[in-house]
Amino acid sequence: MNALNTTAVSGAETLLRALRAQGVDVIFGYPGGAVLPIYDALFQQNAIRHILVRHEQAAVHAAEGYARSTGKTGVVLVTSGPGATNAVTGLLDALMDSIPLVCLTGQVPTHLIGNDAFQEADTTGITRQATKHNYLVKRSEDLSRIVHEAFYVARTGRPGPVLVDLPKDILINPAPYDEPATGPHRSYRPQTEPDPARIAEAIRLIKAARRPILYTGGGIINAGPEASELLREFARLTGAPVTSTLMGLGAFPAANPAFLGMLGMHGTYEANLAMHGCDVMVNLGARFDDRVTGRLNAFSPGSKKIHVDIDPANINKNVVVDVPIIADATLALRALIDAWKSDATRQDRGALADWWARIETWRAKDCLKFTQSFEPGATIKPQHAIQRLWELTRDRETYITTEVGQHQMWAAQHYRFEHPNRWMTSGGLGTMGYGLPAAMGTQLAHPDALVIDIAGEASILMNIQEMGTLAQYRLPVKIFILNNEYMGMVRQWQELLHGSRYSESYSAALPDFVKLAESFHAVGLRANTIDDLDRVIMDMIASDQPVIADIHVDRFENCFPMIPSGAAHNDMILGPEHEQEARDITDEGLVLV
Repeated sequence: MNALNTTAVSGAETLLRALRAQGVDVIFGYPGGAVLPIYDALFQQNAIRHILVRHEQAAVHAAEGYARSTGKTGVVLVTSGPGATNAVTGLLDALMDSIPLVCLTGQVPTHLIGNDAFQEADTTGITRQATKHNYLVKRSEDLSRIVHEAFYVARTGRPGPVLVDLPKDILINPAPYDEPATGPHRSYRPQTEPDPARIAEAIRLIKAARRPILYTGGGIINAGPEASELLREFARLTGAPVTSTLMGLGAFPAANPAFLGMLGMHGTYEANLAMHGCDVMVNLGARFDDRVTGRLNAFSPGSKKIHVDIDPANINKNVVVDVPIIADATLALRALIDAWKSDATRQDRGALADWWARIETWRAKDCLKFTQSFEPGATIKPQHAIQRLWELTRDRETYITTEVGQHQMWAAQHYRFEHPNRWMTSGGLGTMGYGLPAAMGTQLAHPDALVIDIAGEASILMNIQEMGTLAQYRLPVKIFILNNEYMGMVRQWQELLHGSRYSESYSAALPDFVKLAESFHAVGLRANTIDDLDRVIMDMIASDQPVIADIHVDRFENCFPMIPSGAAHNDMILGPEHEQEARDITDEGLVLV
């Protein structure tokens, strides 16, 4: 222990000192009896700002938005019992999407643990499967070390949420402070440098490839902005097409001709068929999620697969690969680029040109096309609403969050991301109610930016109480609701797979969103027809207040392309705009109309 710190202050004050040492400047939380010593210590300092949310789940999602948009570690503070259990959904969401968080939870005093005391819960037991790691602090002398270690674990290797459970007596009693440890951790040392032999093997495969593809994921975003820059250089060197998971959007510019769009269940025709037809696949920071692979025994048959991932548990978990590379994405891409440049083997550029010609025939199908009428009073198509939102905001510093459902997929398809860290969405867990609190956290991190939550009328109601947080902290978040009066994705599946039996998917008794906005001291806007759309978007953008824009869209529009659950990733249902095409069963997939 540092000799200067032998005079111990309270555990709460020691905790805040550790947070300051970790660079924390904002905490999202909600008070309760078990954590009042922390709130008292917060009151007596100005270095760390506390944001009072209206629900603990929202605190975690706000910290996710903050972390995802900045690359920093988000911090959450909740009380014991229901405070901790309310945070579980957000913690699992962060775990699935690899978001670095530290969640501080209150706990009953140590001598009452196990006695079913008031607001007691086995928080470490409950959250063991929802966190990367968790701690219960039992001794005051361990407090600062555990807090420092929690941040190290959260941001090192594959990022994720770490929980620290804090009994009330630990917060009240004196606790010594230790500075963060220097040097490598004694037990947690993730591999970040790639194996040179594996890199060389990967380069041999890629240079010999006739039909290569780069399959990129959220690991590129997590690795930092340099990884995105290196990805662009590697794509240029190899000449390979690039596709992305939902979580990887923005790592490679959407405007780059090499980008095929998102792949997977609602990915583009060209991206999915290129994945199916490739002979060498380079997976960079993705985990072969089932929404991408479809039926595993039909996934990209005959291709050689290279997988770069910092988490060894992801290697060969879902798809057996030929060249596993356990490494940080930035370091792996740097090594791949260096090895490519030093390898004298010539690439078959003729075969690559043929591959691109084939891809362009798939791209020419224009799988995302839709028909929007511009007759006065015409119904707004949701795809058009997203396109106009993009066209009217693309020249600004804009950050997009989403809720979960059809609107999320339309946003991924039609809002074109050119930079990393501008797209915050719930991928792995698919958490309705994520978008509004995530937008709060993003707006706090980027106070001068335009932050828009693209929402559905069902999802937005999951955490609508956070409009109060926007009002309290004067956060000018914009909520862009695609209102079709249904739980749209549920209704779509019921139409296509369950005989149009719309069981409990109609959102009856919706609020008047304009009046709801006004009741929360915000601006309410509404677009009923195509004539209203651009005006509402421009008014929304121009406002310096929180805004709810209620965009009434076609109630029965479906999100295409779509790969039905359990189908192969090249078996796609295309939209009604392709209904004149013949049913075509080929090695490139089944087109259904």
